[in-house]
Amino acid sequence: MRQRRGKRRGEGQGPRERRAGGLRRRLGLRDLLAAIGIEEDQELVAAKGAAEAKPKVSRGDRFAQGLAALAQFVGRERRSRVTRPHKEPVEAVEAGPGGEEQVVVSQFALGTWLNNQKARRAKLAAGQLAQLAEHGVEWV
Repeated sequence: MRQRRGKRRGEGQGPRERRAGGLRRRLGLRDLLAAIGIEEDQELVAAKGAAEAKPKVSRGDRFAQGLAALAQFVGRERRSRVTRPHKEPVEAVEAGPGGEEQVVVSQFALGTWLNNQKARRAKLAAGQLAQLAEHGVEWV
């Protein structure tokens, strides 16, 4: 049986080189479409960029969101032990299309958040630990 010489496509390349190759192919397709008169819809490109952009949330705000979700959970369940996969439904008021306010229900990964707080409890401020203790969360 003859051995193959040379590399197969993608073999011997790291992920960075493979991604760059895919980007070059996409750019080539974009140039080809432009050459035959098909242009990108700028409104669609802007809408896609806006949909992909996530608002930055500070650590303090994220902690406050987690604390609010924990308070809601403890108020309903009367316990502070949360399983890791638990997601707590949280309501938020956001500005909708046309400027009117609308209530949006999102799922807050409370179990994951609480597990992360436990993992980084040495880095939490004393006030944050006290707030968690108010809701019955204490780690030994």
